[in-house]
Amino acid sequence: MIAGIDLGASFIKAVVLDDHYHILTQRQTPTNDDHLTSAWMKEVGNMFSGLVQDYPEITMVGMSAPGIPSIDNSRIQFMPGRLPGLEGHDWAAYLGYPTFILNDANAAMLAESKLGVARGYDPVILLTLGTGVGGSILINGRLFTGYKQVGGHLGHLTVDMHSKVKSITGMPGSLEDAIGEASLSHRTKGLYHSTKDLITDVKLGDEPAKKIWTDSVFALAIGLAALGNIISPQLVVLGGGIVAAGDLLLDPLSEFLNEYEWRPGGKQFELKLATAGSYAGAIGAGIFASEKLNI
Repeated sequence: MIAGIDLGASFIKAVVLDDHYHILTQRQTPTNDDHLTSAWMKEVGNMFSGLVQDYPEITMVGMSAPGIPSIDNSRIQFMPGRLPGLEGHDWAAYLGYPTFILNDANAAMLAESKLGVARGYDPVILLTLGTGVGGSILINGRLFTGYKQVGGHLGHLTVDMHSKVKSITGMPGSLEDAIGEASLSHRTKGLYHSTKDLITDVKLGDEPAKKIWTDSVFALAIGLAALGNIISPQLVVLGGGIVAAGDLLLDPLSEFLNEYEWRPGGKQFELKLATAGSYAGAIGAGIFASEKLNI
């Protein structure tokens, strides 16, 4: 059996998978990250101990986390400013089991490609639209992470080169800044602090809210059209909390793509919402560990 653990900003989620990737259990607990200490790490240890107690057949662990993993996927090498103690932490030594760790967006991609909406598609782009914008690329059935595993950070594509706001990669006017919830208060001058509230007002027909939302979706469309020119995916998958907007997101996004996506010979990518659910990161992490151990 395989344990998959997803280390999120708010919750730690875990699953146990059998060797056919059937989910035997799923659990979650608050992360309890105080941004000052590594107390959150104890929560991971306690959750894993409970899994092993109930499923002693567990033989390996996959972990999904924000940041850039090391070349051997034994730890997160770079993740400044969040989850103190995460950078460089040796998870195999801490948990006492073979453990492989990968970026959270890449874990979501594996869940979608093996068990979700991306089965049978290749190449695939996935964007997770939430607090920030995560990204993942699947080519020839494998994750593309580039040199030293830094590739795939699609949320840091520039969509406004005149912006004074730089992403964590130093890029001005990133896609993440244009649609991520973390920047919403800044880009609306304090008018909105949550995407949920923004969408509520859009549905009520509020004109300022509609303008803010339309600008955000337009930036997403331009980013996707640009990525389409570079990668030419068969499918684009959208996940994360913002996709709860449903048709309010997909309808204007499709209209913008009709205008800006390059479609030589009628070629265009399909656009679908993620279906692997809120445990996608944990499921993908478990799949990743199984594949790493069997290479």
